[in-house]
Amino acid sequence: MTNTENTILIAGGGIGGLATALAAAQAGHASSVFEQAPQFGEVGAGIQMAPNAMAVLTRLGVADRIAEFAVFPKRLVLKDAFTGEELTALDLGDEFKERYGFPYMVLHRSDLHRSLLEACESNPLISLHTNTTITAAEENEDGVFLINQHDEKIKGKAVIGADGIKSNVRKLFAQDDMVNSAYVAYRGTIPIEEISEDAEMDDVIMWIGPNLHVVQYPVRRGELYNQVVVFKSPTYTSESVEWGTPEEMAQVFEGCHSKVEKALSFINKQIRWPMYDRLPIDNWTKGNITLMGDAAHPMLQYLAQGGVQALEDAAKLADVLAAHGDNFEAAFKEFQEERIPRTARVQTTARQWGEIIHAIDPITIALRNDIFTKRPANDFSYTDWLYGHKRSLVTQ
Repeated sequence: MTNTENTILIAGGGIGGLATALAAAQAGHASSVFEQAPQFGEVGAGIQMAPNAMAVLTRLGVADRIAEFAVFPKRLVLKDAFTGEELTALDLGDEFKERYGFPYMVLHRSDLHRSLLEACESNPLISLHTNTTITAAEENEDGVFLINQHDEKIKGKAVIGADGIKSNVRKLFAQDDMVNSAYVAYRGTIPIEEISEDAEMDDVIMWIGPNLHVVQYPVRRGELYNQVVVFKSPTYTSESVEWGTPEEMAQVFEGCHSKVEKALSFINKQIRWPMYDRLPIDNWTKGNITLMGDAAHPMLQYLAQGGVQALEDAAKLADVLAAHGDNFEAAFKEFQEERIPRTARVQTTARQWGEIIHAIDPITIALRNDIFTKRPANDFSYTDWLYGHKRSLVTQ
């Protein structure tokens, strides 16, 4: 391994970790990124990049490359999963782009990750390391360190934990457990030609119903169709081992609209993704060590902001690293002072939005749908706080 003592050590080589390395490089800092897998890559299917993400990707110099693989939908649409009725929509056209400065984009997670990885590989300030599982981080009189699976200490100038929801670096700050939502997701992409002609290729569609939803949109230049099926397990308990099975999926979605039934027929039922988050914490920085992304603020996927908030973190880290030089303690304190209130709001709002779209009480559903159907597609009052966050900050 190359000498890392004069670099920022980044635990985790996912979207957040790579974006942080690029952000640090923009601030003039060398970094070493450690990934536990044999090679850098990204699992999953589609990912949504709202304007607050596009602003950061533009700042990092990768937006044009990513746009080659992306699809730019015309609307975000909510539909009733049983009746097929369109409940509400958000217009993503010219008025939206003018308001937020950037478009809304959807793409395959691997395409986003690959673009960030290629940018890192071509940057002389960034070194990439695989097959390294980070088990802990520590700071003592000898310096700041990451500790790997062989109990070896890796020394650096500072540590940024970007090691996801199961973060080992986070254990410095909180002994909290992941919170199981009792929901599970099944994800997958299929060739676009397998989708019937009546699929709405210009929109991101979310079909919603009691304890369930389905998300659909095209990715990879419109060559693939991404689908995510999410439902609450009717049998989950804290002791459960087998839960959220394909058989439960069939049970929960029984009687849904024909288009939803068709989506289920295409979904990959081999891999289930239990959906977890954690409660917000009031500190994730100590000395020359900090957290970012899902290590700091893991959230449920209902606002499509998990990866986006990691990108916002990276932008703020670029600012504080440039402002404070090698005074990482001051940089990281400023970083969390701004980011903790913001990310905590997104975390808690994601939970609330999940309760709204998955409502089971008929009166609640009726009131929700009445509000939804009355709002115009260009009413941005609900999204200004999320998509319009400090545009100047992330595009410097």
